[in-house]
Amino acid sequence: MSPIFDWFFQQYENVSSHIVILEIIAVLLALASAWFSKMDNILIYPTGILSTAIFVYILAYYGLLGDLVINAYYFSMSIYGWYVWTRRVDAKHYTPITTTTSKEKQICFFIFVGTLIFIYAVYEIFDRWNSWTAYVDTLTTAIFFVAMWLLARKKLENWTFLLVGNIISLPLYFYKGLIFTSFQFLLFIIISIYGYRAWKQNVNVPETSLLN
Repeated sequence: MSPIFDWFFQQYENVSSHIVILEIIAVLLALASAWFSKMDNILIYPTGILSTAIFVYILAYYGLLGDLVINAYYFSMSIYGWYVWTRRVDAKHYTPITTTTSKEKQICFFIFVGTLIFIYAVYEIFDRWNSWTAYVDTLTTAIFFVAMWLLARKKLENWTFLLVGNIISLPLYFYKGLIFTSFQFLLFIIISIYGYRAWKQNVNVPETSLLN
């Protein structure tokens, strides 16, 4: 094998093959979910739920508590988002894409601060402050918690938070040894940019279909 190939994938040398296979499946499902999100398509949720369920298992295997909590939260937000997206505002229309109100901005602030406190407590209880990645985990968890709440509410600003979180996560996951997942975040960055542009064109446009 080439030195480049060895350098990229040496992290998997002592990892069970079923974990590697599950990671690839979870990444593909996550990419599909992100693409469906960009397309404002309800299939974001079944694909996202399957992906997060697999990632919870993988992250428990690696002992990455902060990341595990993120994906467990994603799972619950996917259930909530599925409900919001399919809710009708009248006889013919579903919940549309909108921008955040002043009250929702305040909620975002409290979610962000509350998450920082919660993840700090989790790492403190389990004595996981053994690497600089724990501090970055705490920050990205707070960013993604806000992003997922905004996504579930069909708010345009979710893409801004996702973009920031994805940019931070790309090198972080590579450092942790989850190579396929780090590549996933590179594609997430691209999807975040195009997703924002696509959603911005459809703000407050009545939704007549969930399979765009």
